[in-house]
Amino acid sequence: MTTENNVSNSNDTQEQGNVSEEEFRQVVQALHDNGLKALRFKFEDEQVDGQVLNHEVYGPIFTYKVETKDGGKYATGFFMRELLQTFQSNDDPALWISSFFFDLMDGNEGADKLLPKPPQSEDDAKALIDKIIVPYCAKTIREEFPNEQVYVDLDLNEQHGPVLEAGFTSITDGNNICALPLHVLIAHFLLNRDPAEPMIQGLYRIREEHGLE
Repeated sequence: MTTENNVSNSNDTQEQGNVSEEEFRQVVQALHDNGLKALRFKFEDEQVDGQVLNHEVYGPIFTYKVETKDGGKYATGFFMRELLQTFQSNDDPALWISSFFFDLMDGNEGADKLLPKPPQSEDDAKALIDKIIVPYCAKTIREEFPNEQVYVDLDLNEQHGPVLEAGFTSITDGNNICALPLHVLIAHFLLNRDPAEPMIQGLYRIREEHGLE
């Protein structure tokens, strides 16, 4: 079987190019404000707050919280590249951003779904990967493609370090594996985002490349 590691850190947000530091700050502020406006449009009767955190790897991360009238508190976060693409090309950015909150609220009305606490040690991080993220991703990916035999396993990539790989055993020529660094999956989990989603999107791209529906 010919395999090709398709490792893509889609969350590398520090692509400032020739933009000055002041212009970059203005873009960050504008994205943050647009995110708040979008959520307040969809949750006009709820309390919406947000803040920007600067991550050493991913750059600015935009976190938002919606507090509903029934007392539920829900939070999630977005990477800068995601918000840039959404506000530049999405026909309904408010719907896209709010959809993550609707997913959190589904079946959890009145509950708190705030951002998870980051692992405090290497052992905590290992337990998070081994006991929660990897089993969840494997189960979710295989459920997404019930008629395919899907390979899911951990590997070590020379450039990106530890990665989670997933691929179709039925595809034997060309690129048949999607892989993401474990730190990317952890970042999604800590933002209350589905860590399996970027891998599922990658697998659909592989199927498209091979002319599969």
